[in-house]
Amino acid sequence: MIQNELPSIAKSVWSATSHEPPECPPFTGNQETDVAIIGGGFTGLTAALHLAKSGVCVTLLEAETPGWGASGRNGGQLNPGLKEDPDKVEQHFGPAYGKRAVETSGKAVDLVASLIAEHEIDCSFSRPGWIQPIHDMSAWSTVARRVAQWQRREAPLRMLSETETADLLGTGAYKGAMLDERGGQLHPLNYAIGLAKAAIKHGAKLHAHSRVLGIEKQGASQVLRLNTGQLRARRVLICTNGYTDQVAPQHRRTVVPIRSIQIATDPLTDNLRRSILPHGHSASDSRRLLLYFRLDADGRFLMGGRGDYSESGLKRQFAALHKVTRQIYPQLEDTPFTYHWGGYVAMTADHYPHLASAGDGVMSAMGYNGRGVAMATALGKVLADWASGVREEDLDFPVSKLQPIPFHFMRRPAVAATIAWSRLRDTWG
Repeated sequence: MIQNELPSIAKSVWSATSHEPPECPPFTGNQETDVAIIGGGFTGLTAALHLAKSGVCVTLLEAETPGWGASGRNGGQLNPGLKEDPDKVEQHFGPAYGKRAVETSGKAVDLVASLIAEHEIDCSFSRPGWIQPIHDMSAWSTVARRVAQWQRREAPLRMLSETETADLLGTGAYKGAMLDERGGQLHPLNYAIGLAKAAIKHGAKLHAHSRVLGIEKQGASQVLRLNTGQLRARRVLICTNGYTDQVAPQHRRTVVPIRSIQIATDPLTDNLRRSILPHGHSASDSRRLLLYFRLDADGRFLMGGRGDYSESGLKRQFAALHKVTRQIYPQLEDTPFTYHWGGYVAMTADHYPHLASAGDGVMSAMGYNGRGVAMATALGKVLADWASGVREEDLDFPVSKLQPIPFHFMRRPAVAATIAWSRLRDTWG
């Protein structure tokens, strides 16, 4: 079970199968550090690891435990690139910065793989590729353009016929697919735990159950206030994503937390395992309200989709997830789903992650729009580079100004309306 979470979304397969986390004692006293990191997910942990490796004094403060938020709850899919396609990314950021953003996102899975290998992280990492199944023919041209744009950049993507798709997925529910050979998968909570252990090994100080209550500029330093003391730092990295609270109100208003939910079976029988994703790929389809699914290393089937803010809404969405799973894979009709869990992912209005400077030595990275495993790792490294003194214009991802979303207080009804409209469009094609 995920500790300190709603029971309805706390029965996670990752929590049930995770390694023992490292000792991360709560923060106490009055301390100083070169770099303070708020948030112990992939972004903060990767930043802490890179900084510690380079000899920087770094202290990470996590309100719960490392990997507690979306980093330890997601589907464990490593999907290269951003939500938007490469041509649009370059148009959005301009030729120079856009090319840099495309390259960083395209190589993000390579970075994850290198960290896992270097630090011997035991997280069931594999790299068979990522499939994007096409749910109806209206999405075919969109996916085909995506493939063509990446192929021009010499990335190993290709379109699959309906027959090829059925062979790789083990279902005839889709019209075709895109195969991206750069993709992979892992046990997300064990990856977070492995990053935490590696950071500690290299000298980073990690503190769990250490919620930051406020940040105040004092001279050349930032002072972070906690119930149990205060931490003075030269630079501060805010890595809280969908769980950003009032400690960073400007940053909080730049993203919209949206709940994603998942269900999982116990390990399937050998016959069922051979009939579903027989080559070990992970998949996330072309719906606007996409479905994402895979088998884990032990043969459990996982299916994820959009959740809801309310308990009644969650109940409906879990039921809908069960129903659509059995539509796609009728062979699971009599298979019980043991695990049900969820958490917040952070979406942005423009669909891009935001590497944002607040001035006075504070930088944040958040808003991964469903691509958080690989991109959070990549932007954690970018944050570490900035905290080490790399100029903003020389970073591997464009820095943007903080731009709070207008009428952010209306986000929940706005999200509900957007979801309803997207669901209708998915139904109509």
